[in-house]
Amino acid sequence: MSGFVVWFTGLSGAGKTTIANIVEPELERRGLVVDHLDGDIVRTHLSKGLGFSKEDRDTNIARIGWVASRLARAGAAVVVSAISPYEEARRHARMLVEQHAPFVEVHVATPLEECARRDPKGLYAAAFAGEIEDFTGVSAPYEEPSDPELRLDTTGRLPSECAAEVIERLEELNLLPVREEVS
Repeated sequence: MSGFVVWFTGLSGAGKTTIANIVEPELERRGLVVDHLDGDIVRTHLSKGLGFSKEDRDTNIARIGWVASRLARAGAAVVVSAISPYEEARRHARMLVEQHAPFVEVHVATPLEECARRDPKGLYAAAFAGEIEDFTGVSAPYEEPSDPELRLDTTGRLPSECAAEVIERLEELNLLPVREEVS
């Protein structure tokens, strides 16, 4: 199997990292070398010092896209979970990856209201109160993907159900062997 990139995009609290954390070990169980580039973790290492302006966000996504392309070129299955709010930045990441490997965009399309209700980090409450500037979906835009390979709304769904849908889509795209049913 050659490498590929599964790029989870969506609002904060949509479920990107939660689903990615279920998909990653399933890919490993299928014998793939897997690396997970999570937006929060990448910001503390590769993109330390960047802010949240459009330019800084685009730079962050370009860095993630470049690293993902190199890992995929070397044969890894790369799981990316990053808000990546701008269509053009995601398109650039796709272009970098597709020079070497398939790119699968997964839009975790959980509505803003549901993400704000979950508010796992307390960020939406602060953003609505005006305490956080340039917060995606509140005071900064999120440009929904026009044609992702998969669109998931996690509202009322278990993360494991959503992860199973991602795995099924990867099988449909012939990026994973179809797992044999045990009887």
